[in-house]
Amino acid sequence: SKHTVDLDNRKANVTVRPFELEVGFQFELHVTVSGKKINVSEIPELPIPEEWMRDKLELNFYKTEQAGGGGEIEDVTYDKESGTAVITFLRPG
Repeated sequence: SKHTVDLDNRKANVTVRPFELEVGFQFELHVTVSGKKINVSEIPELPIPEEWMRDKLELNFYKTEQAGGGGEIEDVTYDKESGTAVITFLRPG
């Protein structure tokens, strides 16, 4: 339990003693997977109206239908302050 440690050319004698760590954080996480909605985050802030950004998001996720994903969009909820959006599709997939 006793050790000598070299710190910047100085020797220090230390003693190791057991200690208890404090209890970690406890939290609850709720997730709902519907197959119709996706959450999008880290959307960059662009100098365009929010309506245009919603249109861009809708067009992007509608276009991905040809690539095996995406599809017809029912709703786009965009939050400019947090840089997030929720895309709701007409059909699950």
